[in-house]
Amino acid sequence: MANLQLRNIKKIYPHSNSVRKGKGAAERKTNLQVTDEGVVAVQDFNLNIDDKEFIVLVGPSGCGKTTTLRMVAGLEEITAGELYIDGVLMNDVEPKNRDISMVFQSYALYPHMNVFDNMAFPLKLRKVDKKAIRRRVQEVAKILDITEYLDRKPKELSGGQRQRVAIGRAIVREPKVLLMDEPLSNLDAKLRNHMRTEIIKLRQKINTTFIYVTHDQTEAMTLGDRIVIMKDGFIQQIGTPQEVFDHPANRFVAGFIGTPPMNFFSGQLEHDATGYRISVEGHSMELPMDKQNRLASRAVQPQKVTVGVRPGYLSLGETGLSATVEVTEMMGSEVHVHCTVNGKDVVLILPTIEKDGQHFRAPEVGEKIALDFNGGLCQLFGANGENLEGKS
Repeated sequence: MANLQLRNIKKIYPHSNSVRKGKGAAERKTNLQVTDEGVVAVQDFNLNIDDKEFIVLVGPSGCGKTTTLRMVAGLEEITAGELYIDGVLMNDVEPKNRDISMVFQSYALYPHMNVFDNMAFPLKLRKVDKKAIRRRVQEVAKILDITEYLDRKPKELSGGQRQRVAIGRAIVREPKVLLMDEPLSNLDAKLRNHMRTEIIKLRQKINTTFIYVTHDQTEAMTLGDRIVIMKDGFIQQIGTPQEVFDHPANRFVAGFIGTPPMNFFSGQLEHDATGYRISVEGHSMELPMDKQNRLASRAVQPQKVTVGVRPGYLSLGETGLSATVEVTEMMGSEVHVHCTVNGKDVVLILPTIEKDGQHFRAPEVGEKIALDFNGGLCQLFGANGENLEGKS
């Protein structure tokens, strides 16, 4: 159990010799900031993590989330800023003295050891009594439902079983902080779903602070108490899963969180004595009072905007945005309708069963339809991509 504070954390990777000499600099493919010192992988990272909280760092590949995790673990040097665990500065503390365990993407099990010895290894390093080791390994194996595999070698286990062993080895010594670096990425979709549930159950059984890294926003939404969304080394937004879904701070967050991703339309925000309205593709609507108040409190002026609407918030209407159906995907309880609106791809999600229990007739390919949406459920982004209503 521990609380952590990451204050103005920064990580710079120095240039290689070839880059210093000017060779290959033009070939560098990165969205990260490049300075004279090197490539800035993480910039101005500030986060307070409460005791027993489950924090998820999420973002596309190369955004700096794993680098941040490795700095917490002590596997990467912190270029600037301060890391505190339970109020103690950890910048120069050796990894073995931070009371942190880490679960890697590759499991990192010892192939010549059986499951029991793999899990017992951290305790043996600490010279824990043999009886205590056996008792603790048995307790953790029971929690993870791997007791029957204790005598097996890793090569005799499935991917999901190996991942449980890796988690067991990490928690057997009851660390203050458990770090998990994309632990489910090597599993198939069905097993990933199952292991997500197992991690949620595990979290309820052990008193540990979790920091979990993933590029999968579904994992982030289902696991985290709070989500830290990153891009190009910077934090874009910190909030609960519901907060970042309902009130994304900017267009990047809005497009990254949610499956299928949010639809974006070009629009115009209008304002007169009666209040705010939006116009999208010739379809005009008033905004509800709570949205009007938030815009008014920030003195938002009429301007061109990007209007974001989630696929589940679009509906078929008598009037609305003119669309042509391109593809329909039957998903069982719902159908995903892919269509074009003025040349732009748009997705809407429709239920396959109506309220009266009757099956819903999905639009056919090539059919002309009208899309409508509730103005209270849309998001408005300015020219800089920021949400015009501010943070949640």
